[in-house]
Amino acid sequence: MTDSHSGPRPSSTDPLEQHLRSRIDTTFPRTVADLSSLVKIPSVSWDGFDAERVARSSEAVAELARSTGIFETVDVTSVAFEEGGSDHGHPAILARRPARDGAPTVLLYAHHDVQPPGDPALWESEAFVPTVRGDRLYGRGASDDKAGVITHIAALRALAESTPDTPLGIVLFIEGEEEFGSRSFANFLRTHRETLDADVIVVADADNWSVDTPSLTVSLRGNVTFTLTVSTLAHASHSGMLGGAAPDAMLAAVKLLGTLWNEDGSVAVAGLTSHDADVPVAELERFREEAGLLDGVEPIGAGDVYRQMWFQPAITVTGVDAPSVQNASNTLLPTMRVKISARVAPGQDARDAFEAVRSHLVKHVALGAHLDFEDVDTGQPFLVDTSSDVFEVARGAMTDGWGAAPVDQGAGGSIPFIATLNETFPDAKILVTGVEDPDTRAHSPNESQHLGVLRRAITAEALLLHRLAGN
Repeated sequence: MTDSHSGPRPSSTDPLEQHLRSRIDTTFPRTVADLSSLVKIPSVSWDGFDAERVARSSEAVAELARSTGIFETVDVTSVAFEEGGSDHGHPAILARRPARDGAPTVLLYAHHDVQPPGDPALWESEAFVPTVRGDRLYGRGASDDKAGVITHIAALRALAESTPDTPLGIVLFIEGEEEFGSRSFANFLRTHRETLDADVIVVADADNWSVDTPSLTVSLRGNVTFTLTVSTLAHASHSGMLGGAAPDAMLAAVKLLGTLWNEDGSVAVAGLTSHDADVPVAELERFREEAGLLDGVEPIGAGDVYRQMWFQPAITVTGVDAPSVQNASNTLLPTMRVKISARVAPGQDARDAFEAVRSHLVKHVALGAHLDFEDVDTGQPFLVDTSSDVFEVARGAMTDGWGAAPVDQGAGGSIPFIATLNETFPDAKILVTGVEDPDTRAHSPNESQHLGVLRRAITAEALLLHRLAGN
């Protein structure tokens, strides 16, 4: 094992691999400085935030790509949300070095846009002021996913300095709108398909088992989101005058939503499927701590929590349009709007999952309420081909880069663009890696990147690239 700052002990006598490790260690202060510079740019890609900041972030990442000295071309580009449309997505970075002598091409993906910072009062240091406390660098995007960007940059620098004539083909694709739904992603793949074409795709946007043990993410749940409007009355009425006789929308919505779950909290929707796969033995105390369960609160559902989070469906009500307590009046609400998010187990088409949920709600509608479904969005689940030789090379590189064998894990969250990558490049082998750990708090206040994890992730990726080149 290693401490939180140093790299793992070398497992190879290959002088080039030893040089790779040496360069990563020597240049690590520069790596952290580059990451800090990116964190300072508030590149929030959501509507309502300054798009120029995302553009500034894209230029900064392009300069980092050029600094590796490994690419023939480095471009900042954007495409329309839809083919033939006029509204464009945020800029992405696209760089390429062609393969030679029969070597494979590797596509390295990450994203440079970030989530909004949220309530500044909840941050211990300012969201866009990178701050090191202990082993961690704090700031919005410090991990998700600017550390993924820097992992690619630092690994490529080490590769270029150790093997400047590598025959490996390399494509760098750093997206600029992942946190806002990757709305132009499919059209970007269509537009730049020839440039992006690769034999291996490395997506650096997932997490690790712990700060000492890496993970290869082998499955991802899909997702379905939509807005449900429940209506019962033509207009609002006095709750004292008509309450108890006139059905208000809040009552109808609560009764209807309650049918989505069984008594133990598991999903009660017919037609939603599960996936059968082995999972690690759950450490319930670790789960309680990571989830922040209050005393006396127990996990929902039945069975192993990893099986529930990775391979079973889930439904969550993520938003409600209703009067606040401050503004509450004695009124029967005529209409209620809720946002519903469903996670889809690997193996089920997300569109079929939506139809199952929609059919359930229509079937179980309460009090004759009218239902309206809007803003439907789906993302497909994904299963990694773990039988490929590339997967074994990756496992070896991660074992040597971290000093610990990776855990094959599923992910309860969704990364729909990975399924899109797979549809566009069906022959490519996709590896889902990352730099997060259980304490990263991505999307939350006090997001941080563990610097020991960053160093080990860079080392593992550099070894992977070196070995894929056939060295």
